[in-house]
Amino acid sequence: MTKDYSIASIILHASAPVQIVMLILVVVSFLSWSVIFQRWFVFRLTRNASAAFDERFWSGVDLTKLYGQCNQQPNVYCGQENIFRAGFKEFARLRQNKNAQTEAVLEGVQRSMRIAFYREQQKLEKSLPFLATVGSISPYVGLLGTVWGIMSSFLSLAQQNQASLQIVAPDIAEALIATAMGLFAAIPAVVAYNRFAAWVDSFTGTYTTFMEEFSGVLHRKIHTHEKEVD
Repeated sequence: MTKDYSIASIILHASAPVQIVMLILVVVSFLSWSVIFQRWFVFRLTRNASAAFDERFWSGVDLTKLYGQCNQQPNVYCGQENIFRAGFKEFARLRQNKNAQTEAVLEGVQRSMRIAFYREQQKLEKSLPFLATVGSISPYVGLLGTVWGIMSSFLSLAQQNQASLQIVAPDIAEALIATAMGLFAAIPAVVAYNRFAAWVDSFTGTYTTFMEEFSGVLHRKIHTHEKEVD
């Protein structure tokens, strides 16, 4: 009777240590793909929200009106909006003091925006360390299963009087499957991490530029108000 050497059969009949390694890799791979889809969804919403806010901000709308609209319907996925809200809130608070110096006002606004910026950066980088860990560790976990499988094949071979490929084939096969599963878990995680890291850099660069532009807008607004008062 011909033995079943299908992949499913090899996995089911693998040694306990190799099965544990495979189970760990399956769980890690599932979690990795969950993070990938979740992060992709978040980055897509962030990109669309940033584009929409840019259009509103540079449309010439009154900043006070825009701030009120953002407070009524805040978009948690829009980093620029959150930075704008933090900066304009501090700007309005400091401007209540008529004796406040322009430099002090702008410094307070920039400090508030930097805090908001760091929060947005942390939100963007959420779960990326997990993908980096999966990408770097999974091949070694698979290699552990590979080493155990090959070791088992040699031990099986040592117990036989006559060497035969049929004796060692199942152990070698399960070892190679463990390696393949390690790569299957690692490769998507590495690709996704590199792609998402590039997107994070792009978003944070956009946020930094917006902070500088918004500071310039507020600086002109302060000086325009001072000229009107004079």
